[in-house]
Amino acid sequence: MDDLPEIIVSEARPVDDKTQGLQVLVVIPAYNEQGKVGTVVKKVLAQGMKSVLVVNDCSNDQTAVEARTAGALVISHEQNLGVGAAIRTGIDYALAHGFAVVAILSGDDQHDPTELPGLLQPILVADYDFVQGSRRFHGLHAPNIGWFRRFFTWVYAATFRLLTGFPCSDATNGGRAFRTSIFADGRINLWQPWLNSYELEPYLLYKVVREGYRVTEAPMKVIYHTSGTTKMKPVRDWWRIFRPMVYLALGLKN
Repeated sequence: MDDLPEIIVSEARPVDDKTQGLQVLVVIPAYNEQGKVGTVVKKVLAQGMKSVLVVNDCSNDQTAVEARTAGALVISHEQNLGVGAAIRTGIDYALAHGFAVVAILSGDDQHDPTELPGLLQPILVADYDFVQGSRRFHGLHAPNIGWFRRFFTWVYAATFRLLTGFPCSDATNGGRAFRTSIFADGRINLWQPWLNSYELEPYLLYKVVREGYRVTEAPMKVIYHTSGTTKMKPVRDWWRIFRPMVYLALGLKN
């Protein structure tokens, strides 16, 4: 894998979500994000994006109402399935409605939508297939990050580099963008039950790298709010992030 190229956004301007005829869908998985998801949707729309889909994973608050009021299309799960299943629902919608590119942002206002232009530029301009957001692309951009998360994300990225040869600086950042055409490849199968939770995103990154797609990184700041930043459970959910890389490297899953 070649070294990552320098991706430069020449000026901070809204994205034309039909650049080169490629329609872009921003997918926001959300579970109990009332008070945050509406802000995220408004920030995304302010970047010039016209198609925003919030996948409400059976929230028991007003997440769906808030997202719809802010201007997003909303699909709601009848039962809580997990963030991976929510992202998969967004991808299914994109495939069914002819979107060529999907960008993923979190519903808890953790990712900075003003970095969408940089995230999408390598696909829309430089013909990449997949762009992984990185909070470490030009130094650590992660306000209020705790020591354990700082350490774990560094260890994960180092392990990912060792196993794949891809020189990533941040493999666990949830901000990313990709072409939907990659799902025509039968070697990439998101529609497996074991990928319903946090496993889906690391699985997808590992597969696109190992199957030879054009992958790069772009800056994506991660903001750790003083409360409500994550719903992850220590140990259990960190293992869910780590195990796709382990299973795929050992040939236990495909």
